[in-house]
Amino acid sequence: MVWDDRRVRAVDVALAGALSTLVVLLVVMVVEDDDPATRAGSQSWWMLPVFLAATVPLVWWRRSLVAVTATAVVAVGLHDLLFGPVVRCGAGLPLAFTLAFLAGAAGGRRRGVVPLGLTALLAAVVLVRDTAAGPELLPVVLVVLAALWGTGLVARSRSELAAQLRRSTAELRAVRDERTALEVLDDRARMSTELETLLGERLRRLEATAEAGAAAGAPGATREALEVLEAEGRRTLGDVREVVGVLRGGETSLAPTPSIAHLDALLAGHPGVELDVRGEPRVLPASVELSAYRVVEHLLEVLGTGPGDVARAHVTVSLRFADDVLEVTVAGPVTRGTDTRGAVSRARERVRLHAGALDATVARGRARVVAQLPVTSG
Repeated sequence: MVWDDRRVRAVDVALAGALSTLVVLLVVMVVEDDDPATRAGSQSWWMLPVFLAATVPLVWWRRSLVAVTATAVVAVGLHDLLFGPVVRCGAGLPLAFTLAFLAGAAGGRRRGVVPLGLTALLAAVVLVRDTAAGPELLPVVLVVLAALWGTGLVARSRSELAAQLRRSTAELRAVRDERTALEVLDDRARMSTELETLLGERLRRLEATAEAGAAAGAPGATREALEVLEAEGRRTLGDVREVVGVLRGGETSLAPTPSIAHLDALLAGHPGVELDVRGEPRVLPASVELSAYRVVEHLLEVLGTGPGDVARAHVTVSLRFADDVLEVTVAGPVTRGTDTRGAVSRARERVRLHAGALDATVARGRARVVAQLPVTSG
C-alpha cells in the first residue's frame, strides 16, 4: 500500500461509498423509526445530505487527512445542532475508526497526531447527543481509536519495509546485470584476441603449405598440398564460425553445417513434400550446399501443408546438377497467412551471395521458385 500517493484510488471511492451507504441506512432507520427511546428530535430527510458531508470527502483523504477529518467533525457537529438527539453511532463511529487507522498508516507518529486528535473529537461529537450509545461509551471508543492508530502505524512500517526491500532488490538486480555485462564484454574482448591469434597462425600455416607445394613442382606433391590446404581451410572456417557465434551472443551449435545431404531430414518434417534429383549428384562447395539448403528451408516455411492440412496439394523440390550450376526448384501451394514475399526475399539474398539468379512466380494460390547457384562461386 502506497500511503503517500496523493492520487484518488478506487479503494478510496469504495471506502467512502461503504460509509455513505451506512449513513443512508441509518437515516432511513431514524426517519422511519417510531420508538420513542431512539426517535429523532427531528425526523427530517435533510439529515441525509448533512451527514453525507462527513463521509463523502473521505475520497480525498490522501491529499489532506487533516482537512477531511476536520470536515467530518464540522459536519457531524452541524448535524447535532440542527437535528438534536438521534442515532449517529451506526455510521459516525465506523467513520471515526477508519480515520484513526488512516491517521497512523498515512500520517505516521508525527504527522498522525493531529488527525488522531481530530478523530477523538469526532467520536465525542458523534456520541454527545446519540440516543443509542451516549457519551458514557466515549472512553471505550477512545481506546479502540488508539488501538486502530497503532495498527495503522504497524501497517505503515511494514509497507515502508516492503518498499525498501523492493528498491534494494532492484538495485541488486541492476548491479548484477552490470557485472554480467562487464563479464560478457571481457570474455568477448578475450575471444577477439584469440580469434586474431588463431587467424594469424592458420594463415601462416596455409601460406607455408602453399609455398611448399609450389616449390615441389611435382603434380602429386601439389595435389597433396591442395588437399592439406582444403582441410586446413575447412577447419579454420569451423573454428572462426564457432568464435564468431559466441561473440554475437548466441549459442554455438555443435551440429554440422547443413548441406544437400540434410534435405531428407528437413523434408521429413513437412508432409506431402517430394524430392526430385536430376543430373549426376556430386559433392559441391560447402557454401553452395548450405545456400541450397537455406533456399529450400525458407520456401518450405510458406509453401505446402499447414498444421492439420495434410490433404492439401503436395510440394515438389527439385535439384538439377549441371556442370557449372546447381538449380533448385520449389513449387507448391502457398500457405494462408504466411509472408511469401519475405521468404522469397530471403532466398534471393542467399542466391545473390553466389552471383546467382532466382525467378519466382506466384499466381492463383501457388508459387514456383527457381534458384540457380553457380558452382564455381563456392
